Amino acid sequence: MFDAIVVGSRCAGAPTAMLLARSGYRVLLLDRGAFPSDTLSTHLIHQPGVATLARWGLLEAVRASGCPPLDHAVYEVADIRLEGCARGVEGQRAGYAPRRHVLDAILVESAAAEPGVEFRDHCLVTGLLRDGAGRVVGVEGRHEGRTFTERARLVIGADGMRSTVARLAEAPYTVQDSRLTCAYYTYWQDVPATLELYERAGSWVAAVATHDDATLVLAYFPQSRFEEVRVDARPAYLEQIRTTAPALYERLQGDRRSERLRGTGDQRNFFRQATGPGWALVGDAGHHKDSITARGISDAFLQAEMLVRRVAQDLDGDPARLDEALRDYALERDRVLTPGYEATLGVARLAPHEQRLSLLRAVGTDPELTSIYFDMVAGIGSAGALYTPKLLALL
Repeated sequence: MFDAIVVGSRCAGAPTAMLLARSGYRVLLLDRGAFPSDTLSTHLIHQPGVATLARWGLLEAVRASGCPPLDHAVYEVADIRLEGCARGVEGQRAGYAPRRHVLDAILVESAAAEPGVEFRDHCLVTGLLRDGAGRVVGVEGRHEGRTFTERARLVIGADGMRSTVARLAEAPYTVQDSRLTCAYYTYWQDVPATLELYERAGSWVAAVATHDDATLVLAYFPQSRFEEVRVDARPAYLEQIRTTAPALYERLQGDRRSERLRGTGDQRNFFRQATGPGWALVGDAGHHKDSITARGISDAFLQAEMLVRRVAQDLDGDPARLDEALRDYALERDRVLTPGYEATLGVARLAPHEQRLSLLRAVGTDPELTSIYFDMVAGIGSAGALYTPKLLALL
C-alpha cells in the first residue's frame, strides 16, 4: 500500500513524487516510457520555474549539465525591437532551455533518490481501482510483461495532454478552446543566440540556446495551415523564419541543422476537472495550452508544489479531509493559471493589433519598462504591472 501513485514522470510527475516523499510519504512513480528520452517541447524554463528548481536544490544540476543561461532577450514585431533582461524572481533573472532528455533525467533521478519513492519505467497503466463507493484506490497495469495492481490513498495523473488517468477517471473538460497554431522545430549548431522572439501577422519564430552549443529554432503557423505545411514541412519552416526573422535566417545559412525536423498540429487548449475522490491531475494532464508562450514546464512545477502543499497534511488521514484539500488545489490551480491561459490564447492568434504595438513602442523607449515587459513574458506579474506612471506619461 502506497500513500500516492504518480502516473507520468516528466516535468509534473517526478517533482510531485519527490515533494511527497520529502513530506514523509511513500510514493510509487510510474511511466510508460524509458529514461533518459526526448519529448516534444519548447525546452524553455522561465524564471519562475528556475526559481522553483533552486528551491528544490536542482538548479545546480541543470547548470552543471552545460545548459547555458538565457540572460538576454530580444523581441521584434513590426518596427519594434525590445532588448534586455527580465527583473526576475527570487534572485533568478536568467531562464534555461535544457534538452528534455537531460532535464527529465535530472527530475526522475532526484525523485528516485528520495527514500520514499519507488520508480518503474516501461510501465503501462490500464485501469483504476475503485472501492464500493466509487473512490479511486489504486491502479492496474502491465510491467515487464506481467499484469499488476497497486493500491494507494491518492492516484495522481501526470501523464500528459492525452492523459490515461484523466480518461479513466472520466475527468470532464471545464474549459476548452480551439487549436490555434501548429509548430515545427529543429536544432542548429554554432548559431549564436540566447532568447529571441519574432512576431508578425500569421507567424511567430523563437530561438533559444540549449545544450552542446545548439540553438533550438521554432516556427509557428496558424492551425488553419497545418494540412498544407505538413505536406512539405522543411521549406515551409525555413520560409516562415526567412519572412519573420530575416537576420536569424541569415545566421542559419550553411544548413547547420543537427537533427531532424519535429512538429505538431495538436496544440490543445483546455482545463480538465483537476480532482475527484481519490485522484488528481497535474501538469498537462489537467491543463494544457498552446506552447507559443512556453509556460508548460514552469506551470508543471507550479502545480506540483500546489498539490503537495494542499494534501501534505491530509494524505494519511480522513478521506473527507483529503477530498477537501483536493478541492482547494483545484480552485487554486484554476485561479492562478487562468490569466496565463488567456494571455497565451491572445498570442497564439498570431494577430498583433495596433493598440498593443503602440504600447510596445512606448515600452521600448525605457530599459526599466522593457524589463517589466520581459517579466510578463516569463509569467511574472500581470499586464497591469506595466502601467506605471512612467508608461502612462509615454502613451
